[in-house]
Amino acid sequence: VQLQASWGGLVQAGGSLRLSCEASGRTFSSYMGWFRRAPGKERDFVAAVGGDGVRTYYADSVKGRFTISRDNAKNAVYLRMNNLKPEDTAAYYCAAAARVGVQSPYAYDYWGQGTQVTVSS
Repeated sequence: VQLQASWGGLVQAGGSLRLSCEASGRTFSSYMGWFRRAPGKERDFVAAVGGDGVRTYYADSVKGRFTISRDNAKNAVYLRMNNLKPEDTAAYYCAAAARVGVQSPYAYDYWGQGTQVTVSS
């Protein structure tokens, strides 16, 4: 099983990015999510989406700016990030197969490699 995260990059404050994460090796019907880790900090929850694509959860710091979505036909999850701020700078990780406690990284069985997002002021 592999999760491949991509489309991070360098953007100015106020700009937008759309991260993509495609899974291979199995399909996921449970929660998929995004976490991030800034230098010297813990891995923090960003957003999660249920298997139906309707149930979503967000960290308070990104509500109203980020949107998580998934395409079950492509076995993929996305994170649209608008109005980016310098404090959003981090390595972003996608994760899959959580059933409960989706804001905890320990709830997820599978992880992708990080994709770096850097927001300049």
